[in-house]
Amino acid sequence: MWDATSSLMHRRQKKMETFAFLKGLAQMRLFHCVWISSLVILGLLLTSTNLSNKDVSKTLNGRNVGKTVNDAVGAAGKISDGQFDGDMWSSNTSLTVSYRAWDSSGGCKAYRKKHPLELWRPSSQIRSIQEASGDCTKLRKLHVSILVKSYTWVPDNLNNLYSCGCGLTCLWTNSDVLADKPDAHLYETNAPPLSRRKGEPWRVYMDLEPGRKKAESQDLFVSYHAEDDLQVTYAGASFHMIRNYYISPEKRNDVLVYWSSSRCVDERQRIASELLPLLSHHSFGKCLNNVGGGDMILKMYPKCSQGSGGGPAWGQNLHCAMSHYKFVLAIENTRTESYVTEKLYYALDVGAIPIYFGAPNVRDFVPPHSFIDGYQFQNIQELADYVKKVAADPLLYAEYHGWRRCGVMGNYGLARAISLDSMPCRLCTKISQLGGRQA
Repeated sequence: MWDATSSLMHRRQKKMETFAFLKGLAQMRLFHCVWISSLVILGLLLTSTNLSNKDVSKTLNGRNVGKTVNDAVGAAGKISDGQFDGDMWSSNTSLTVSYRAWDSSGGCKAYRKKHPLELWRPSSQIRSIQEASGDCTKLRKLHVSILVKSYTWVPDNLNNLYSCGCGLTCLWTNSDVLADKPDAHLYETNAPPLSRRKGEPWRVYMDLEPGRKKAESQDLFVSYHAEDDLQVTYAGASFHMIRNYYISPEKRNDVLVYWSSSRCVDERQRIASELLPLLSHHSFGKCLNNVGGGDMILKMYPKCSQGSGGGPAWGQNLHCAMSHYKFVLAIENTRTESYVTEKLYYALDVGAIPIYFGAPNVRDFVPPHSFIDGYQFQNIQELADYVKKVAADPLLYAEYHGWRRCGVMGNYGLARAISLDSMPCRLCTKISQLGGRQA
């Protein structure tokens, strides 16, 4: 009996010792697991404080995946000494951070030193642009009326009574009730009468197309060129006849280029078909469309319909749509001196960088360092590589907006001064200097 009891107790003691050993072993393993896990977590924390900008937002096949710029900056810690890595750009990027980085790298002070010739060239040296101001001493009438007879480019919203310089007032209208005895008739699509007798309105003919074809007869000829009687640039707001004024605060990085064209002109089509396949892009027009039609604008950017001037037609929202992109491809119908159209100015107005193919003297009409001249590159591949470089570097990208941020218009201020916006007053001034209809 004792032997059996003793044997049982001995076995129980062995079991308890075994259990205690296993329990201790488990506790040691748990301790080691916790210890190892802690080391791993500590290592990750130490590593994260030294993350390079490239580690914050990786780039895969040209598309950034990860945080927005602001989140990335928070994860990386800070921007210092103007250093900012392009790989931090996200698929939708606020420009505020890149602007701040550009400011810290020299900003406006460096910008003015970098572009002195384009900034300070006297207007007398710019033969491409007429003087906007008139000579008050030459005015012969203080009120002039102009009746618009036929037009395509002249929008109805120009109809107004203007208070011009030197005390001159100018009535601009297409209503013969308001101007039953006008000082001048303006023609654009139809030619003016072949002759003019004393006391009849002056005949003004306008052609803003690249050919600058005069009518068989006119007293004054208006075109886009400084050599003609009155120059009108495309730089003004009046060419935005239908426009949504919502501007996106962010730029896409997954799709770089906006393009829309519904006139598939041979040279323009050739350039676009060579360049666009090399860059991520959205084409909303009829030419090389890759989004499914122009009406895709509101499906892709529903906020566009909420802005002032928004509407159901895609043309009403093209400004809003292009404001989402870093670049806008702008190709003129022809490469002609001084022929710089709304294609370029639309892009500037919405805060994008134009990739421009057009007038050889285009720099006379735009802000300094505000666009990429496609003709300045050896080939299309070189141009595409440069566009990608600018897109990936926030400092380079912000440099193209320096004119806007630093308040430096350069020649652009002169081009705006003689746009369609100011045409009524400038034409009335010229008619007044001629003496009006009684001359």
